[in-house]
Amino acid sequence: MLGDMSRIRDPRAAGLSALAGLMADETRAVCLLALLDGRAWTAGELARHAGVAASTLSEHLGKLVAGGLLAQERQGRHRYVRLADARVATLVEDLAAQVPEAVDRRPVRTLRESSARSAMARGRTCYDHLAGRLGIALTDALTSRGLLRQDTGFALTEAGLAWFDAAGIPLTGGGRRPLARACLDWTERRPHLAGVAGAALCRHVLEEGWCERIGSSRAVRVTPSGERELSVLLGVSVGAVG
Repeated sequence: MLGDMSRIRDPRAAGLSALAGLMADETRAVCLLALLDGRAWTAGELARHAGVAASTLSEHLGKLVAGGLLAQERQGRHRYVRLADARVATLVEDLAAQVPEAVDRRPVRTLRESSARSAMARGRTCYDHLAGRLGIALTDALTSRGLLRQDTGFALTEAGLAWFDAAGIPLTGGGRRPLARACLDWTERRPHLAGVAGAALCRHVLEEGWCERIGSSRAVRVTPSGERELSVLLGVSVGAVG
């Protein structure tokens, strides 16, 4: 009987193997990480970013779209791709956080690479929420003020719900997405706030001009008005994330 049971294969095995194979190629991994900025990229932009020929990149994108990791649309002669949804972003970020620190901290070769890495570590978008030291600082501030609980998984408290409402940050449009979720930060190795609340907070600070994107990267920086507002609202010192 046990011998018969041992030959019964989990029906999810083939799908899991195929999914892992999609992400096992370095060029495809580069594309998935770039698309964590939450924006749509053209195939040409991704090809230049990955340092491969357009024809090569097109083959990789085709596999990612067919595998359900990317969504695509065409506008004129341009082909745009983005991560399929927040679920894919969570998967990519969680896997990136598992990369051994020795690999993640490999020596930088140029001043430009060093500056880019430092900017990403200070603050960045993780699909649609904030990450890096800025994301951790905001998460810690919400927690220390009793607005967010981390002891039994991430959850907004009643005071937290009232705080978002008073700050004019609507927590809507989440569907089946959790209100608050922990996302393991791949540079800080600690969880930051994701979910509907994390996305709403990120959208608010960008729309209000409290943070701004640095060029076309995922990195963000706090503006002078953001320094004042975040200090008033949450007691966050920008110097602590610099």
